[in-house]
Amino acid sequence: MAPDRILVVDDEEPIREIVCSMLNSAGYTCSQASSGLEALAVLQSGEEFELVLSDLMMAELDGIGLLERTKEQFPDMPVIMVTAVHDISVALAVIRNGAYDYLLKPFEREQLLATARRALENRRLRMENRAYQTNLETLVAARTEQLRQAMQDLERSYDITLEALGDALDLKDAETEGHSKRVTAFTIAIARAIGMPHDRIKVIARGAFLHDVGKMAIPDAILRKPGKLNEAEVAIMREHCARGFQMLRKIPFLQEAADIVYSHQERWDGTGYPRALKGEQIPLGARIFAVADTLDAICSDRPYRPAQPFSIAREEIVLWSGRQFDPRVVETFLSMPESIWRDLRHEINVQVEQFSEFQKLSKVAER
Repeated sequence: MAPDRILVVDDEEPIREIVCSMLNSAGYTCSQASSGLEALAVLQSGEEFELVLSDLMMAELDGIGLLERTKEQFPDMPVIMVTAVHDISVALAVIRNGAYDYLLKPFEREQLLATARRALENRRLRMENRAYQTNLETLVAARTEQLRQAMQDLERSYDITLEALGDALDLKDAETEGHSKRVTAFTIAIARAIGMPHDRIKVIARGAFLHDVGKMAIPDAILRKPGKLNEAEVAIMREHCARGFQMLRKIPFLQEAADIVYSHQERWDGTGYPRALKGEQIPLGARIFAVADTLDAICSDRPYRPAQPFSIAREEIVLWSGRQFDPRVVETFLSMPESIWRDLRHEINVQVEQFSEFQKLSKVAER
């Protein structure tokens, strides 16, 4: 390991020589400067030093001036001031200005070496602490990034699972094939137009996508009945909101989405089900979903009627604003161009068709 380098500054050459001799005998490497200005020039030349030992009273630039400039330009390098003035106020002044310590002339060799060792050890500890802190910050940043990536991967795996669940629901209720994906895309578009934050939109999107998950608990005889449901069957069908809520509420990352599933059949005027919530008692995500759901229902083919044009859906939503729908959500919906819904519907339908083709190929392979 290379010896520590010390710059000795004094305007009297004999003193510099004596001090350097003491330090050299202890294994240190010394350089000399005869004034504060010369010392600054040496320091600024690029030569590195671990310690400066400077006289206080010097011409041109005194020890205090050198100390101030040294602490500005080389804050990690300790400075020991040497003075013949036996005045406590002088000692306090140099310490206040940033000196590590001071020595009173004349001093003994051991006193000089002990003071230099303490200053150098203090510097070493500060440098090690800074390196440790930097490494710790780097480690924390790296671990934080790893955690963020892991959370992203986990969230992505959750969403893949949810998509599979939605596809399974579409297969159970063939009448609404692709409905979950389309209504989710429509809900996201309205939520963005309202200006909701990204994290909230993700929660709402999950609630929209899983809104009918409770239908998986409804008997197929009721779910797929071609004719009109009787009163008892309607009551059973309406249980799908609560059933879906019970399915999701115990899953931590779906707890907020579960509230949307529970409330997606509520109406702004309080005439919906299952809890007859009214106005802003209904979660905002469910209010947005209600408009998106009606839009998709009217613009999609049904066994009892063909798909209707967007203009019909728009008129229906306007007609029921303030009764079935939140007027502010309707206002946002009306401000959005028709092309948004047309493009989203086309994109989702292409995905659904690709999935259907895959199913056909899978069935052929099973034969």
